[in-house]
Amino acid sequence: MITKRNVLVVSFALFSLFFGAGNLILPPQLGFKSGDTWLLITLGFCLSAVLIPIFGILAHAKLQGTMFDFAKKVSPTFSLIYCYLVYAISISLPSPRTASVTHEMGIAPFFGSSSLLTSVVYFVLVFIFVINRSKILDVIGKLLTPAIILILICIIAQALFGFEFNFGQTQFDSPFTSGILEGYQTFDAIGAVVVGGVIIVSINLKNDKIPYEQKKSAIAKAGLFSGLGLFLIYTGLVLTGALMHNEFDADTSRTALLSGISIKTLGSTANIFLSILVGLACFTTAVGIVTGTADFVKGRFNNSQTAYLVTAIVGCLLGIVMGQFNVGYIIAVALPALMFIYPITIVLIVLNVVPDKFASKKVFRWVVLTTIVFSIPDFLGSISPLAPKGGTFDWIPLGQYQMGWVLPAFMAFLVTNVVKRPAARP
Repeated sequence: MITKRNVLVVSFALFSLFFGAGNLILPPQLGFKSGDTWLLITLGFCLSAVLIPIFGILAHAKLQGTMFDFAKKVSPTFSLIYCYLVYAISISLPSPRTASVTHEMGIAPFFGSSSLLTSVVYFVLVFIFVINRSKILDVIGKLLTPAIILILICIIAQALFGFEFNFGQTQFDSPFTSGILEGYQTFDAIGAVVVGGVIIVSINLKNDKIPYEQKKSAIAKAGLFSGLGLFLIYTGLVLTGALMHNEFDADTSRTALLSGISIKTLGSTANIFLSILVGLACFTTAVGIVTGTADFVKGRFNNSQTAYLVTAIVGCLLGIVMGQFNVGYIIAVALPALMFIYPITIVLIVLNVVPDKFASKKVFRWVVLTTIVFSIPDFLGSISPLAPKGGTFDWIPLGQYQMGWVLPAFMAFLVTNVVKRPAARP
């Protein structure tokens, strides 16, 4: 039987697995630049950084399968290519980025050690957690997540009660859209389809005799609870940044802003608290990504434990290699991949959540194909030497906001559902 306590532990684990490096450093700067539009910015950010990821968890609860099931209605071959591509991106970029952020904000200021040493120690610890995967939910849910939440609450509470509620002028021409695009940078839609599988497998390991509907309900509840927690924390961080609009230079970087906010709210102990926060938030995300990747490869090789172990080793070695680079470099390298794979991931999540009668194989194929085609301009635009010149794609609705795929994908969904289906047999 799945108890309320089990649901709470899974909720904590989901929160922790989602709340990584990008989630920590992005909201304060959004608020800092948002001025009196901070709430609109928050809603946009939470749309892509909370709602879509939670939909991903709900889709996992419905499918009760692996990431391969997300795209198999397009075709098994496409699903396999998509999965390998997502997992390759995940262990090569977002996972190492967590080590880089940890080094820059939590290690280097205190110890002055090399980024390579940090990366090696960091991913050795990640590997230990990954090979002990049956304990992931308990360790993350019971120990790490409450510590993260406690430190965040301290920072937010000090800002809310210690600073006047006045706001500057917004620096965004389109606050809501800017919030959505900044939410992309968290990689949480991808994280949902990656770490959602970890949650499914972990629950099945402990509750293999529980009926499908009970497990589905428990996962859905955990997703909603974690989503509410993320929304509240993001709102608090954005508002905290907005209240600090007169405290820092306009060109302050994300990491420097977060450090400054921590010092102003927590005083002389700020750097210690911040280093703990960064280490915990980043570490749990890396564990989730590597575990999810290893689970997938293990499934493709007939549940081979050797495949799981080898994938975990490769993922951690890639983390060591990429994790020694600075955060800005990793973000720059990740941008083209993000602009291409993120829209595809979003539409797959949404299609897996809607009722099956509106998500036939035909709908999947046409919507995904349309999304791929209309994502190409954004992908090319992220690689400046290849970017189209002269407003070639200006005619695409929302193209100026780097979301030119949205309306075409929606129209493909409507058209393929309106086209007459063969009548069902009596």
